[in-house]
Amino acid sequence: MSSDPQRWLHRRGDLRRPGWVSVVDDSLPGWQYTGVRIGELREHDAVELSERGVERIVVPLSGSFVVTHRHHPGEWHTRLHGRRSVFEGPTDVLYLPTGTTAIVEGEGRFAVAEAPTNEARPWQYIPAAQTPVELRGAGRSSRQVHNFGTPESLDAARLIVCEVITPAENWSSYPPHKHDEHVPGHESRLEEIYYFESAPVRGGRGEDAFGMFSTYSSPAGEIDINARVGTGDIALVPYGYHGPAVAAPGYDLYYLNVMAGPDPERQWRISDDPAHAWVRETWTGQAFDDRLPYTNEQGRQ
Repeated sequence: MSSDPQRWLHRRGDLRRPGWVSVVDDSLPGWQYTGVRIGELREHDAVELSERGVERIVVPLSGSFVVTHRHHPGEWHTRLHGRRSVFEGPTDVLYLPTGTTAIVEGEGRFAVAEAPTNEARPWQYIPAAQTPVELRGAGRSSRQVHNFGTPESLDAARLIVCEVITPAENWSSYPPHKHDEHVPGHESRLEEIYYFESAPVRGGRGEDAFGMFSTYSSPAGEIDINARVGTGDIALVPYGYHGPAVAAPGYDLYYLNVMAGPDPERQWRISDDPAHAWVRETWTGQAFDDRLPYTNEQGRQ
């Protein structure tokens, strides 16, 4: 198995396809269970989702959209109010079951998380105000997680999706962990996609915002990423330990996580790297970062 980081880390535009800024799907070597599409629309633009063999979650990143979706027993028009940016709290999202075709119209940037499946579930609109917001970690490991597509929040067939905001100078995806073996009750086998965005802290300056992201090998396979990441970059984690994701001083870091795998049950179970698992114990008694939570008043109107 290749440890070449260029195989698993893709810069903005590397995965461009007609109509899309980036597309991850099973056409990439070694990739099978998950996908993501990143779209950017100008006013009055539209893009079609025609593939019917996947379930999807449409996630506004910035801007607002109308999704016309067709599946049994009819056609619906769902407005996604969205948000100004990914650093302004949760957004409303739309889950579309396998067998659906759709057209996305609007202005802004959005993601479509995907997983191949033949199992149909009911479509679902999740308002921003109903998105479970979790503050995870403590101190400089504080981060904010939006759990709109996790097994506890959404009835999907395969997809597990969430998004994470890491304030400047904080660490997330930490301690390093893995989910590349099926160990019932202990660990799930899941591919994972990280789609990143970064921006200056509120009131800050500079357009070259960045963070850092790391992966390394496990018994399941060789992988080695230690890279600077910014808006539009995508890291693929087929196996191995991953983390930390670190927000540089002066810059907040966001990532969308898309997971799915071959296990019979849709679960997110992880194993920390034993060398670093003790770090969790140091969080006891520490407060959350007082910059959290980031909120989205626009999405709550």
